[in-house]
Amino acid sequence: MSPSGTTVLRVRGLHKSFAAAGNTTVALNGVDLDIAEGSFVSIVGPSGCGKSTLLQIMAGLASPTAGDVFYKDRCIEDPPPDVLYVFQQYTRSLFPWKTVERNVAFGLENKGTLSRAEIASRTSELIGLMKLSGFERHYPWQLSGGMQQRVAIARALACRPAVLLMDEPFSAVDALTRVGLQELLRSLWRELKLTVVFVTHDVDEGVYLSTRVVALTRAPGTIAIDVPIDLPGPRDQIATRALPAYLDYRARLLAQLFADEGLKRTEAA
Repeated sequence: MSPSGTTVLRVRGLHKSFAAAGNTTVALNGVDLDIAEGSFVSIVGPSGCGKSTLLQIMAGLASPTAGDVFYKDRCIEDPPPDVLYVFQQYTRSLFPWKTVERNVAFGLENKGTLSRAEIASRTSELIGLMKLSGFERHYPWQLSGGMQQRVAIARALACRPAVLLMDEPFSAVDALTRVGLQELLRSLWRELKLTVVFVTHDVDEGVYLSTRVVALTRAPGTIAIDVPIDLPGPRDQIATRALPAYLDYRARLLAQLFADEGLKRTEAA
């Protein structure tokens, strides 16, 4: 799926600071960012650079100290109904006393605009799409980490968002599970025509998944480099990662991050 060129999220002059114990910490400093409809944008950067804070402000879950975020030209002051957030800690976002089926249906039931039959139909469709069929009656604590994260994603998708904001959603799962979730997310992005903003520490993950990767500097975070990603599809976990273009994107991003951190790129002799 190719971005449409229409800007769906617009960040302008964004600053965010936190005050604690008489000290002020600046997390974000003058961030400007446009997110095109249908794009898959990954945000990378060192720990504490403001990636998650930026995502929370874009979701309407936190307020900026200065600057604005717009969703379709409307200034975000509270969570837009078409923009949904998938948390890093999926174990905390799921209700342990609800089954998979009831967790997925939760947002639909709260909307109060669908009949029971419509809720059941959409819930069943998503459970199948997320490869959770047969686990409808299971509770989160009976599932693996990867399956729990699929439940969290299904619950977000149940409300049919236009934009999905994801905060390091695969960081707590093993490498093979992460690969499976990456493939599932790419498939959902294409099939459902989503716009995705994806925070990750993993440059390789960002390059593989995305149409664009934005790297932030160490706090106070600002944009260090903005790299459009143009790789042939369908993408493949082995073949795509071996492409010269993929390796070039990866090297450009790592070089910028290493330079910002003052890291040496070669081992001492």
